[in-house]
Amino acid sequence: MNDLALLLTPEGRALLDEVRDTDPAKELAVATRLRREHPAELVSAALGQARLRQRAAVKFGAEDAGRMFFTPNGVEQSTRASVAAYRARRMTDLGIASVADLCSGIGGDAIALARAGIRVLAVDRDPMTAAAARANADALGLADLIEVREADVTEVDTAGYDAVFVDPARRGGRGRIFDPEAYSPPLSWAVSAARRAPRAAALKIAPGIPHEAVPEDAEAEWISDGGDVKEAVLWFGTEPGAVRATLLPGPRTLLSRGLPDPEVRPPGRYLYEPDGAVIRSHLVSEVADRVDGGLLDATIAYVTADALRPTPYATAYEITDHIPFNVKKLKALLRERQVGTLTVKKRGSAVEPEELRKKVKPQGPHAATVFLTRVAGAPAMLIGHPA
Repeated sequence: MNDLALLLTPEGRALLDEVRDTDPAKELAVATRLRREHPAELVSAALGQARLRQRAAVKFGAEDAGRMFFTPNGVEQSTRASVAAYRARRMTDLGIASVADLCSGIGGDAIALARAGIRVLAVDRDPMTAAAARANADALGLADLIEVREADVTEVDTAGYDAVFVDPARRGGRGRIFDPEAYSPPLSWAVSAARRAPRAAALKIAPGIPHEAVPEDAEAEWISDGGDVKEAVLWFGTEPGAVRATLLPGPRTLLSRGLPDPEVRPPGRYLYEPDGAVIRSHLVSEVADRVDGGLLDATIAYVTADALRPTPYATAYEITDHIPFNVKKLKALLRERQVGTLTVKKRGSAVEPEELRKKVKPQGPHAATVFLTRVAGAPAMLIGHPA
């Protein structure tokens, strides 16, 4: 708290501007110089905040991150701005005018909601985190739309808000928490709070949540950004039972049609690697149907097909070779093709990509992709390139 209070003073803000682009390798020299003119505590706080802002630029963009205030946990746990903005657009499409943002952290989601024109109550029980959220609302000119409250979310009355957004803590002293009932607050509490919301609710959860843990009256959405799965969201007040995968930028959304599992087929000319959100949402069947394909193996999410049918929900590769798993054969084939740039992808294989790369020692001017996987249960290697 004291660090943030120091940084919010005119001297602190000026020092933050001065150390904005400090190279971490030169930090000690910069600190030594600045301590001749400023209190050591303020210099340490400014340099620490500069490091956090540099890390946060990946999620928030350099412009916003350069004005915001962060805690180490806040940088780690905040929603990426593009994902938060997408979710805020869904809220506005539902006609939501006010949201109680519970477990708001340093305010990333509250900022996106406010920028969409939604009035927000941002609640967090940690004093430092709540103070950072308040400073961020002010720094970005959103203080009129964001009220920050330091409180236990389980004791907050949300009746005056159209919707509820809950982002339970999914990290503990030992790292990630996988049991939804071990979240803070537990998922069962968050679901109860969502069901009490007058219009709608959204619960941010880990993308690895078991599908059987999704309540029957919720819509489940898995979101990826730039190919990386970022989160899953349980929506209430939208389409109960719906399952969707949403890809950003876009957005592009694939809805479940309840298709049966695709048949297993021999490798065709093309291999499709579904986006991670598609895999997590169990919508590989929908992708297979779009490309008229089947699976290489009943337990692995690689789709094979004879024709190239581009889809935003999967990356297509043209397969030139299919061989049983054999490192010597692969090495000989790559040498013959003069492959020096080798991308190794695996699914259903215990072999590590770096281990394989060391063994085959690729050399030459050409590039290739090798898939370590199973074909109808048998270990196999498929070699090709992006289609």
